[in-house]
Amino acid sequence: MTERDFVGYGRNPPDPRWPSGARVALNFVLNHEEGGEESLPDGDPRSETALTEGSTASVKGRDLAAESMFQFGSRVGFWRIHRLFTERALPCTVFAVARALERTPDAAAAMVEAGWDFCGHGLRWEMHAGMEEAKERTRVAEATAIIERLTGTRPMGWYTRYAPSENTRRLLAESGYLYDSDAYDDELPYWRAVKGKPHLVIPYTLTHNDVRFQRAALTTGEEFFAYIRHACELMLSEPGGRILSVGLHNRIIGHAGRASGLAKVLDWAKAQDGVWVCRRADIAAHWMKEHPAA
Repeated sequence: MTERDFVGYGRNPPDPRWPSGARVALNFVLNHEEGGEESLPDGDPRSETALTEGSTASVKGRDLAAESMFQFGSRVGFWRIHRLFTERALPCTVFAVARALERTPDAAAAMVEAGWDFCGHGLRWEMHAGMEEAKERTRVAEATAIIERLTGTRPMGWYTRYAPSENTRRLLAESGYLYDSDAYDDELPYWRAVKGKPHLVIPYTLTHNDVRFQRAALTTGEEFFAYIRHACELMLSEPGGRILSVGLHNRIIGHAGRASGLAKVLDWAKAQDGVWVCRRADIAAHWMKEHPAA
């Protein structure tokens, strides 16, 4: 049984000593999921509707509208987001669903060309909570092999769709993963012992995330810009330093009215001396060097 820690770093979190004296490590994460979701053509019993514009509608049988919204993400949304980052020469981390990456080889090549890093995000876009251990082990191995084949680099980090299983972290460590992001409990990395060996955790968040659009918490690009900027400004005013993970989805922020806000966030962040726009791989390498496991 996984033990729960309600204390963490407490009142004295470590100074992360981010490069160049930065106070905020700002990591944009692009969830590349389109083509890895459940669909009837792939033999699944239903059409996936999560994080689509019509997720409140009920369709019996195959939901062609939802399928089309996922396809917008890979056909249009990805390329808009890719342009926003590459025009500004800013990095990004990809949470890559292996089947989605496999179905979009040109996008995979563009990510590699841009120097983005990759985290495994599942063989398919599915939760691992409750998954039988042997099946999960196979899923992790297959996803890892596909991502390595398409990108030329073995992913060193992993993030499960929302909920991992009790076995996920151990299976990842056994598979050679250096870190995972299957936690939402901190704003700094920390070490955990997995089978007696140190394993790094770089927590993620669903709070500073474009899923807020799907939950009607945000409705315009301007609101997204203000929301992320205000979070950065507060962190800049605090002692020490923090990580701000900003989750993005091709089929959500990739729409023009929302992407306009992302463009403003990128321009603002690039102009801030105290903000280090970085990849998750950069955070992992920095933490392992500056704060090695005891």
